[in-house]
Amino acid sequence: MHIQDTHWSTASAVAPGAGAMGAAAGNGRADESRAARTTPLRVDAQRNLEHVLRAAREVFGELGYGAPMEDVARRARVGVGTVYRRFPSKDVLVRRIAEEETSRLTDQARAALGQEDEPWSALSRFLRTSVASGAGRLLPPHVLRVSVGEDRTAGGSETVDPRVPQQRTQTDAAELRLVPDEAAVLTPGAADEDGGAAALLEVVGRLVERARAAGELRPDVSVADVLLVIATAAPSLPDAAQQAAASARLLDILLEGLRSRPA
Repeated sequence: MHIQDTHWSTASAVAPGAGAMGAAAGNGRADESRAARTTPLRVDAQRNLEHVLRAAREVFGELGYGAPMEDVARRARVGVGTVYRRFPSKDVLVRRIAEEETSRLTDQARAALGQEDEPWSALSRFLRTSVASGAGRLLPPHVLRVSVGEDRTAGGSETVDPRVPQQRTQTDAAELRLVPDEAAVLTPGAADEDGGAAALLEVVGRLVERARAAGELRPDVSVADVLLVIATAAPSLPDAAQQAAASARLLDILLEGLRSRPA
């Protein structure tokens, strides 16, 4: 299992050898990289990009976002210079992968909402699809830094570990907010990232509320808990068949823990 917070800050480093001038130019290069995403590529360049993105998903999913760019290049069977030409810093590549995985989870949640009439079936379908896809291993940490309402107890202020999703009961999806990440605020593309995370929280919140209203979900289960299930039920194992079996078994156990039981 990789809860990616430990490795995320490592991924923010500018490409090796860039120096002070490279760091100062980081914003401009990130802008150029985003613009390049909308520019048509030659067939060979497009193929290399697809290989790099596939390799990055595999490497980061197995080793966390702290894995070096050299590992990504080796898995993609391209030179590391090819990776840096498309993604001028590791941070740009990491955020591209995290953005795509967040979007994929959002699409899976919407599909479950639209294709399942029963609230519990919709929630469990979303969880099974998401875990099977391995997206949980690539969830960015700011998505897991979910807080609800005011982080206060009856006796006053409460110190909260920002790495852990906060637990609350009877949570309305509209009350969810992301715990600010000061590093992300200063990073190019952070606004788009937060927008993708907000969309994911909104649609998963609808799944949770439906299942809770139907009396099929424990009343103390929050959206943060559901996202944590996705992150923890997708272990990274060297054998694909063993990994699939372990994920399915673990998810069955976690689903039993989420479900409401008659008193």
